[in-house]
Amino acid sequence: MSAAALLKENPKPSEDEVRSYLSGNLCRCTGYHNIVKAIMAASGQDVETIAAE
Repeated sequence: MSAAALLKENPKPSEDEVRSYLSGNLCRCTGYHNIVKAIMAASGQDVETIAAE
């Protein structure tokens, strides 16, 4: 839900904007890396440039 809201507000967010927007959610499995990649991919941006945590 947060990702959909972010992309509605900002169709091409930066990686930092995605991470900031998701900061209120808890993810104990991946540290958000794959979630950030998925959101960036959904926005049509290059996911190869996303740094691993």
